[in-house]
Amino acid sequence: TLPVAGSDAVFPVRRVYCVGRNYADHAIEMGHDPSREPPFFFQKNPDNLVTDGRFPYPPLSSNVHFEVELVMALKAGGQNIVAEQALDCVWGYGVGIDFTRRDVQDGLKKAGRPWEAAKAFEASAPVSALVPASRVGHPQTGAIFLDVNGVRKQSGDLNQMIWKLPEIVVELSKLFTLAAGDVIMTGTPAGVGPILRGDTLSCGVDGIATLEVSVV
Repeated sequence: TLPVAGSDAVFPVRRVYCVGRNYADHAIEMGHDPSREPPFFFQKNPDNLVTDGRFPYPPLSSNVHFEVELVMALKAGGQNIVAEQALDCVWGYGVGIDFTRRDVQDGLKKAGRPWEAAKAFEASAPVSALVPASRVGHPQTGAIFLDVNGVRKQSGDLNQMIWKLPEIVVELSKLFTLAAGDVIMTGTPAGVGPILRGDTLSCGVDGIATLEVSVV
């Protein structure tokens, strides 16, 4: 479960979906064409979501990268959802970090193998408390940022998403049957980079949430 901001309530998590390369500048920095091709998705495990503000540096990697993302939580779902109904499925929003074992990911890409070991590892998705959409609406614009030890590393705006929030729900529902409790990490802006033990990361989405994480 994830906490709900300003409440003792919790949000039960069913699945965790992630959108790859959803900001053009990040696609470019990763060596890809940011043109509007069909989006692709991967999954983390529900227990990869953590809320204690600690990120234990994982084994078998020496190059772990941060990726700040707007988090979207669903209260309803279905298959082949139409754009006009997509946001009706959204319960609320938060901010999270998609930690990635970049060296492991690079090796898996070269071998043509799946990315799970690089993405779906323990504590790889620290997230904030969720804020109900009834309180903050459905954001279309707003700064998204991440600092490492007080130095700004990622800075973007939600309006830079290649696939907007309703479109993410639509496209994802073509591949999977979405349902209440699904959490979607919606992509990261440019500026991703490595972290070290002892680092402190601060991130947020204006008007939604902030999050602080210590690398241990």
